[in-house]
Amino acid sequence: MQHASIHQLIRQRRTIKPAQMDSRPIQRDVIQTLLEDANWAPTHGLTEPWRFTLFTGDSRQRLAKLLSETYREITPPAEFKQNKFDKFAVNPTLAPLVVAIGMKRQPSKKISEIDEIAAVACAVQNIHLSATAFGLGGFWSSNAAACSDALREFVGLGDEDRMLGLFYLGYPAADWPAGTRNPIADKVRWETE
Repeated sequence: MQHASIHQLIRQRRTIKPAQMDSRPIQRDVIQTLLEDANWAPTHGLTEPWRFTLFTGDSRQRLAKLLSETYREITPPAEFKQNKFDKFAVNPTLAPLVVAIGMKRQPSKKISEIDEIAAVACAVQNIHLSATAFGLGGFWSSNAAACSDALREFVGLGDEDRMLGLFYLGYPAADWPAGTRNPIADKVRWETE
């Protein structure tokens, strides 16, 4: 194993929003590699609960319409914001690939829902890290429309399943952004005895 390259890849990963992506398509073999990497995420009980629906080409327009309409339906009039509606109507068309992130619930429910959600999150992190290796940026959006029952039904998941958002993928339109983090020492407490 090449530890230095793994550490570098983790620290280079960036959130790049759809408006910051250019329109270059992502090659199908690259997409397949991202999905295979996702498939190797840790999964309690080997349930492999991740389910991905990919939107490219004209299907992104249908997704945008569904998201904007869902936002309008689920948002109380006093909280409705036109600029948010407009973003829902356009964001999916700005990224060359949009992945709907679903969690397929184990029928027996032997494995806890939090374990299943964590497994899907690990799969998405694998996609994001693998995308970084290909020079792709990503953005995980988990707003109410992206996690709605309307989207769950749209992608064919069942009543017991959950939507965990959308993952936008594309090449950055500008230079790769720099990142920062606060010191890890501020977030760790050691118990030694």
